[in-house]
Amino acid sequence: MTDVTFATSAFAPVALGFLGLATGYLIWGVEELFGFPHRDASVDRSTGMWAIWMSGFCQFFVGAYLFAGLAWFGTFKAPALYTAALAFSAYGIHWFVIGWNRYQGNDTRPDAVMAVPFVFLGLLGAFVFFKVGIWAVGVLFVGLVGVYVAKIPATLGLGSRVNAAGEPVNPGLKAMGLFRVVTGVWLIYLFVSTTLDLSLGYHLPAG
Repeated sequence: MTDVTFATSAFAPVALGFLGLATGYLIWGVEELFGFPHRDASVDRSTGMWAIWMSGFCQFFVGAYLFAGLAWFGTFKAPALYTAALAFSAYGIHWFVIGWNRYQGNDTRPDAVMAVPFVFLGLLGAFVFFKVGIWAVGVLFVGLVGVYVAKIPATLGLGSRVNAAGEPVNPGLKAMGLFRVVTGVWLIYLFVSTTLDLSLGYHLPAG
């Protein structure tokens, strides 16, 4: 039997994952932070589909691709890519769930418990990527930690009140929206810089 050996590749498709998550974070973050567009059943169906297909599918595809390259084909060698594969896969599947729940109008209170392991996943990613000197991705994971820490009070409505105009105000939701928008902007930088580095030989700090 002839052994088939695959060449080591520098082209890990992480930019696709960055782009997918950036899209979801900006769509959901702008809605949470600025109230645009105002949520109703139609908007929830739209944002749910973006979550499933862009944030969910792009990240899951990248995570599965990285795991295959690391474990089966040997095309990727950097050990830190294992953490990237874990994060992209887990966050991608999570976006399938939250996108579907929003599309269907399901109860989101279980998201407060879901956020706990995802905080630890963010902390793990930040530790690994700062440890190996890839600080730009480490910063991304710090943003992810912020999102999921804020998600707990946002989902449970802790500190919520009604303002003078009779409108509900959820501080946790505003904080989560802020973390999503800021992290989404950083993700745009990461997908642009990674693409330029790989396509044109630039040396911008990236993934």
